[in-house]
Amino acid sequence: MAPVTVEEASLFFKGLQDRIVRELEAVDGKSFHEDLWDRPGGGGGRTRVLQNGNLFEKAGVNFSLVHGRMSPEFSKQVPGEGEEFKATGVSLVLHPRNPKIPTVHANFRFLEKGEKCWFGGGGDLTPYYPYIRDVVEFHKVWKAVCDKHSAVADHARMKKWCDEYFFLPHRQEARGVGGIFFDYLDASQPVWDFVREAGESFLTSYMPILKRRKDEAFTESEKEFQEYRRGRYVEFNLIHDRGTIFGLKTGGRTESILMSLPEKARWWYDHKAAPGSPEAALLEYLKPRDWASMSGDEVMLPER
Repeated sequence: MAPVTVEEASLFFKGLQDRIVRELEAVDGKSFHEDLWDRPGGGGGRTRVLQNGNLFEKAGVNFSLVHGRMSPEFSKQVPGEGEEFKATGVSLVLHPRNPKIPTVHANFRFLEKGEKCWFGGGGDLTPYYPYIRDVVEFHKVWKAVCDKHSAVADHARMKKWCDEYFFLPHRQEARGVGGIFFDYLDASQPVWDFVREAGESFLTSYMPILKRRKDEAFTESEKEFQEYRRGRYVEFNLIHDRGTIFGLKTGGRTESILMSLPEKARWWYDHKAAPGSPEAALLEYLKPRDWASMSGDEVMLPER
């Protein structure tokens, strides 16, 4: 069976961007702004961003299909011979206004270098005031996708990979409650089937949470705490995120690469949450656990 091509993958990712944007516009009530751009080294992309929406403070959904040459130094860090590469993918980060709605990230990508070609990606959730039901249901969606394609997608491995990847070693904190993460999966047809189903499952994993929490009341202090925790999101994306590093190292469009950053974030010095508060409890929720085996009505910590 012939391996997947960059053209085949890009066609699917472009359509996935369309479908996700349509659903987000329908629930927010405002439209995404679109930028079509060309990459000086080869290829280009389509960036769609919604700012100052009814539900989203900032939401970005990117598609790109690029090619060119890596620097000799960076090329040594990427599998495959030579410095020439082709890459395509869709990536998104949604930063809601309401701190009771989690931030969410997902991306699915294909990269070809020399005779090597592979898929990477995943989806993960970053709540500020977690609800057990939301976190459990999010994880169950990703487990169901992996279980359907268990020959190439080991859920336990991909969940662990996600927990380890979205971790800030300089803080000794997880960025969020995880999901799944994978990289360097050979571009075989079974893997491609898994990647497509995972991509189509993003809306299933997140839209019920968004619709359930969009009318939750919140205070100004809760909004400020959301902005404080967003600072952790910024730190991870600028220091550790592979997609950000790859884009910047290969001459990608900076505005599109950094669309993942929130509009507003804050860094309180030496912040200490009040003992017993929901803010103090957050770090307990961020500790890895087998969310998919829990029921949505379980109470892990004292209710607010």
